Amino acid sequence: MVSLYRSLLSSRKLLLFIVALILVTGFAFVLGPKTPNWVGVSHYSWPWNVPSAVRSSANPPWIVEDIHDYHNLRSRVVDQHPRIDEVHSDDSLLNRSSSLPLAKESVELIPKPKSGGLEDGFDDRMNSSGLVPSFKKREYSNLDSLEAMLGRARAAIREAVNSSQSNDPDYVPLGPTYWSPTSFHRSYLEMEKQLKIYVYEEGEPPLFHNGPCRSIYSSEGNFIHMMEINSHFRTRDPEKAHVFFLPFSVVMFVQFLYTRESHDKSPIKKTVVDYINTIARKYPYWNRSLGADHFMLSCHDWGPKTSSYVPYLFRHSIRALCNANTSEGFNPSKDVSLPEINLLTGETKGFIGGPSPSRRPILAFFAGGLHGPIRPLLLKHWENKDKDIQVRQYLPKGISYYDMMKKSKFCICPSGYEVASPRIAEALYTGCVPVLISDHYVPPFSDVLKWKSFSVEIAVRDIPNLKKILVGISLRRYIRMQRKGIKVRRHFEVNFPPKRYDVFHMILHSVWLRRLNFRVGNLTSS
Repeated sequence: MVSLYRSLLSSRKLLLFIVALILVTGFAFVLGPKTPNWVGVSHYSWPWNVPSAVRSSANPPWIVEDIHDYHNLRSRVVDQHPRIDEVHSDDSLLNRSSSLPLAKESVELIPKPKSGGLEDGFDDRMNSSGLVPSFKKREYSNLDSLEAMLGRARAAIREAVNSSQSNDPDYVPLGPTYWSPTSFHRSYLEMEKQLKIYVYEEGEPPLFHNGPCRSIYSSEGNFIHMMEINSHFRTRDPEKAHVFFLPFSVVMFVQFLYTRESHDKSPIKKTVVDYINTIARKYPYWNRSLGADHFMLSCHDWGPKTSSYVPYLFRHSIRALCNANTSEGFNPSKDVSLPEINLLTGETKGFIGGPSPSRRPILAFFAGGLHGPIRPLLLKHWENKDKDIQVRQYLPKGISYYDMMKKSKFCICPSGYEVASPRIAEALYTGCVPVLISDHYVPPFSDVLKWKSFSVEIAVRDIPNLKKILVGISLRRYIRMQRKGIKVRRHFEVNFPPKRYDVFHMILHSVWLRRLNFRVGNLTSS
């Protein structure tokens, strides 16, 4: 009888223990933290709608449909306790177990409990009754605050889709030139209010913190120079930064590190790899996101190749490139198309503006050498063969290139060896409707601007039909396109100092959009 009583008592204790365990687990599930600390990036779809015809195969930022499958690259996370001693420059090394950041397949990491048993506000020790869990207020980091502010900006931009236009003393985007004028305007205002960029101070001129300002690569040099002296967007405190700028110049790399005709690019490769290694060792920010919140900028043809020397730079980071060629790895969902602007004098003064449409007697104009695979086709079909289509390699002495653009209704902008052309910006400057002839090219600011509303896009295979296509554009439609081109011209103008909505600010806005498109998570300390 005694043994039976003891057995029942033991069973009762076991039952009470199981009930207590279930209650504790339930409290932890219901009241515990909903968002665990994790390391890496999460993604958001862009708030305004863009027709499917504009969407590239690489998925622009407004149509990220699965936040857990972002090309299997930007949805990865770093090891909870990363140890970065070197960023390898060889793709084959990515899977080696070395000091490289460990890429995890899962989107979240559940961190180890902190000292004292507290994890994100939850104390897993039972109180005196043995049933009710204890809680501690969560401490938020600087990164949490930054992401919260970005979250509010995303919400404000989405709300602007169906709202009335905001007042702006300088400029209010209106009309069908923009995919969503109200959303763009709200996004721009939020950028001015919030965006902070940390410029790494490592590196010495002329390779770093320097670039050409009076050449076909002036977009690269001017941006680097403006970021160096900017006081509004630049922050000296990396803890306050939304994005981090890598201030190296590929043009300067080629000029000072490459021996002409040697075909040896290893000095450039070593320099960029060493630079990323340096900042990865010195700062925690590169490792925190595998470079996703870092950006580089280059207008040189070798910009994409230079970025490929560090796989994470190529695959994860925001790359602002003139050579925005999707067939060479340009990804519109994270990369920025940079306008190529040829400033031989360092400024645009003197060639902005032009006559009205009625004072433009030439249908279409192009002048340029045999540069790349497209121009020979253009010259073969149209050089000196039609008075309406003025296509030449070289202009006669005494005839101004910019005067010819100002006399033309359409300015032909074929790609050279690379997809970008300075003629696009020059056409907009002179009031000439750009005719883009290229394959795999993503025009600048196409996440905001409707390029088809102020330009003509012609496939390479349609070069023989060039005149037929242009003549088929009605006078009314041409006038609308020309006026819209004049309207968007402000977004391509170079100003010293920069003015609101000009090319400097539009490049920043493109970077801002990419940064809005993902969330960087916290590193969890042990």
